[in-house]
Amino acid sequence: MTARLADIAAQAGVSEATVSRVLNGKPGVSPATRESVLAALDLLGYERPMRLRQRSAGLVGLITPELENPIFPAFAQVIGQALTRQGYTPVLATQTPGGSTEDELTEMLVDRGVAGIIFVSGLHADTTADMQRYEQLRGKGVPFVMVNGFSPKVRAPFVSPDDRAAMRLAVTHLVSLGHEHVGLALGPARFVPVQRKTEGFTTSLQEQLGLSRSQAESMVQHSLYTLEGGQAAAGSLIDRGCTAVICASDMMALGAIRAARQRGLAVPGDVSVIGFDDSPLIAFTDPPLTTIRQPVTAMGQAAVRALLEEIGGTPAPHSEFVFLPELVVRGSTASAPQGRGSVSGRTEGDRDRPGG
Repeated sequence: MTARLADIAAQAGVSEATVSRVLNGKPGVSPATRESVLAALDLLGYERPMRLRQRSAGLVGLITPELENPIFPAFAQVIGQALTRQGYTPVLATQTPGGSTEDELTEMLVDRGVAGIIFVSGLHADTTADMQRYEQLRGKGVPFVMVNGFSPKVRAPFVSPDDRAAMRLAVTHLVSLGHEHVGLALGPARFVPVQRKTEGFTTSLQEQLGLSRSQAESMVQHSLYTLEGGQAAAGSLIDRGCTAVICASDMMALGAIRAARQRGLAVPGDVSVIGFDDSPLIAFTDPPLTTIRQPVTAMGQAAVRALLEEIGGTPAPHSEFVFLPELVVRGSTASAPQGRGSVSGRTEGDRDRPGG
């Protein structure tokens, strides 16, 4: 083996220690040096180890939970373009109901020899998930970066929007318009972004409207991150007297608008609605949606930079990079209805009737 290492090192113009690091998949070797060692293997007629032979293709995996929500194709486009500019080939792997799980997609990408993986809104955001799966992935020598969600149990760079600040922006906007009954519609409580949004929302209600903690928490309604989920959650909040609903995604916000209209209420005349993401085309809804813009471009590019540093042997800090969101005011928010504390003076009988 020593003679073989010496031959390869001489051919590549590097030390035997560097050759050993490349062959064993160790960090601390630049991409250019790594390619020189692999080229030397080829020139000398040595067969590349299967793992190195596959990874030399420069594939990078991107795993998303779905593509129905337009925010995920937006992330995929930004990340894919950034990888392509750096000479890598993105491989998009998407979970579907009843289809492949994140673990199965990860195994498939590892088998194909990807140089690294970017997870968007994956199991790392689920506080009930076993984070040992990521340590096992690291043990295979595959670097990875997480987008949207954080776990102190995972040693990796994380990229997230500031969910707490997002809720402060939304509540401040609605309070400035005179709303005193503000609700929050969002996904299951086990997810880190949901917990952070809830914290930011309830704190803002306490500070800006003088509510008690229990009163603020009663204005939170959990559901699913879908149009139907937003419709159900917002419908419940409206029936409790909310004149404004903040939603944790633009898809949920479209459901909230549907819930209001099913009750004979106008948006924004009777009910104001705020979304989250600023997904493509959301400015062209009826009415154009006021929303919290997630800085997708900056976040996607940061995720790629962090991953390439990991691949290049100079790992980024295993910490969270947090990006500030932006409130985009459009046509779905307006002043609170005058002369009443809740929407449209509906009777209790009306409030008990399911929307339809």
